[in-house]
Amino acid sequence: MDPIRKSSKATAKKAPKNKPDFDAQAFLDSSGAARRIVEYGRLEKVYAQGDHATTVFYIQRGTVKLTTVNEVGKEAVVAMLGPGDFFGEGSMAGQLVRMGAATTITPTTLLAIEKKEMIRVLHAEHAFSDRFVAYMLARNIRIEQDLVDQLFNSSEKRLARTLLLLAQYGKQDKPQTKLPKISQETLAEMIGTTRSRVNFFMNKFRKLGFIRYNGGLHIDSSLLSVVLHE
Repeated sequence: MDPIRKSSKATAKKAPKNKPDFDAQAFLDSSGAARRIVEYGRLEKVYAQGDHATTVFYIQRGTVKLTTVNEVGKEAVVAMLGPGDFFGEGSMAGQLVRMGAATTITPTTLLAIEKKEMIRVLHAEHAFSDRFVAYMLARNIRIEQDLVDQLFNSSEKRLARTLLLLAQYGKQDKPQTKLPKISQETLAEMIGTTRSRVNFFMNKFRKLGFIRYNGGLHIDSSLLSVVLHE
């Protein structure tokens, strides 16, 4: 027998089986090595400003508020995040401590991924890396839009946009028309106005049929007209 052909056959027999495709969603939906699923109740602290930054979080269920406090004790709401969102990723960019705090708004289920495991998966699995990069780019665009909204739009339009974002309009095929319980004080912090102004606009939206209170706050898609109106 030809020794070259014999060698090639032997190599073929020893060739490893194809590696199964990596399922990024399955990874994010389950616990495993260096990652764990953590349950939180309403208004529980996930981490505080100044805590050691060693973990990245993925929201499986619920709502999380990110805040920061300046040197004189004034708190600002940085973001409201929901299912499918990551947070705490600053630990991967060299942050040794948390630059802000994370608090649950509703009962929440998180996947806590240790920093080393997150870095390993990003390097090893292109499907996960692509998903994470796409999320971070979209998050950066959202931050830029928030800044433009804060600088140029009225408080009424900012409130309408915030309610629509909380309902995840434009993020998924079927938005959650019923919002998690959120106080008017928190809404005021998010859009940079007073609680009384938020109360005024919420009453106005209700009278116009844009929102309704029935076992919670329900958002109608017609609220878009406030954002789109020049």
